[in-house]
Formats: sequence, structure tokens, C-alpha cells
Amino acid sequence: MATPFLAGLAVAAAATVGRYGIHAWQAFKARPPRVRRFYEGGFQATMNRREAALVLGVRDRTPTDKIKEAHRRVMIANHPDAGGSHYLASKINEAKEVMLGKIKGGGSAF
Repeated sequence: MATPFLAGLAVAAAATVGRYGIHAWQAFKARPPRVRRFYEGGFQATMNRREAALVLGVRDRTPTDKIKEAHRRVMIANHPDAGGSHYLASKINEAKEVMLGKIKGGGSAF
């Protein structure tokens, strides 16, 4: 009498674990993609608006105040006085100038 009861209990436990696994997998697949915080990659010979936006972590058509905030945030993380690189600081400043229109951005990205 105990054997069919234990078999039923095992089937119910397996079904519960399977259901939990399916829900966990669906939640895992539905999570938003991981967003990189900063630009990872080399620099082109002449910086264009697309590359400048990637360096600052903003979209191509971002308001001026948001560009300045993004520049400040990235510059604090990479400032030469805080152990950052002079080259990276110059590229971050160049990206800000390209995005604000002070320097004409190069041609298309491709």
C-alpha cells in the first residue's frame, strides 16, 4: 500500500520541480540584456558622431545637458589625475566636442 503512495508522491515532487524549472528558465530568458556601461573598443582615425555617442554612452540625438552629464561621468572615471590615461581623456573630450558640434564629425561609420 505504501509503494503506490510513495510513487505518486515522487511523481508529484518531480512535476513541482519541473514546473519551477520551467518558470525559472522563462524568467531567465525574459530578463533584459546586460548593458555595457562604457565603450569597449578601439578608436577610428577621425571620430564620427556614432563613435562619440558610444564613447560617452549616449544616443546619437541626445540633448546638450545629457551630453555634458555623460561627459562628466565618463571623465571622472578616466581622469588622468585619478590614474586614468591622458589619451583616453583626450578622446573623451573629443567625443564631447563632436557631439556638441564644435568639431565636425567624420563621415559615416561604415
